[in-house]
Amino acid sequence: MSIKLVAQTRTDLGKGSSRRLRHADLVPAIVYGAGKEPVSLTFEQKELRKVECVEAFYSSILDLQIDGASEPVLLKAVQRHAFKEQIQHLDLLRVDAAKKLHTTVPLHFINEDASEAVKSGGVVSRIANDVEVACLPKDLPSFVEVDLAAVELGATVHISDLVFPAGVESVELSKGTAHDLPLVTIALAKKAAVEEEAAVVEAAAE
Repeated sequence: MSIKLVAQTRTDLGKGSSRRLRHADLVPAIVYGAGKEPVSLTFEQKELRKVECVEAFYSSILDLQIDGASEPVLLKAVQRHAFKEQIQHLDLLRVDAAKKLHTTVPLHFINEDASEAVKSGGVVSRIANDVEVACLPKDLPSFVEVDLAAVELGATVHISDLVFPAGVESVELSKGTAHDLPLVTIALAKKAAVEEEAAVVEAAAE
């Protein structure tokens, strides 16, 4: 999915300028990286609000249009108003097609309904919602799936259990096995576990 962001360059900088922009329903931003000078930008608040609800906005290569010119970028940071539904500022990173990038992508947990462990009373507990990956921009996935269908009751899924797309690797695993972090577990609910233990004890007593 390709998301296009249309921006205008700005030269009026500083806190006062940013406040005036926000009052005009505009969002100050900056784009940097790829060996080029940083450029200050503005976006229309209403246009950003249209795409910010799309998951791919946070984990995909974005098509940034600046005064008619196009370049690929990645969202690095977004600042929001403390209580209003407003974006306050964006940080965008230029992408070099020939260089690997490090970023986080969301995890999609699938086949929970088909899991025998869940059908047997197991409760899914998510420990992480995203994973950090390294890859060339062309290989960046919008998400990574975590298949729960065959996960046994009492088991934990780690990063090493994931199937990454071709050309994509885990940043954590590249640091060594000690960084093979847990992502999700399926275990009996506390009440069910207590009842099961009581049943075992009763059976042993008989």
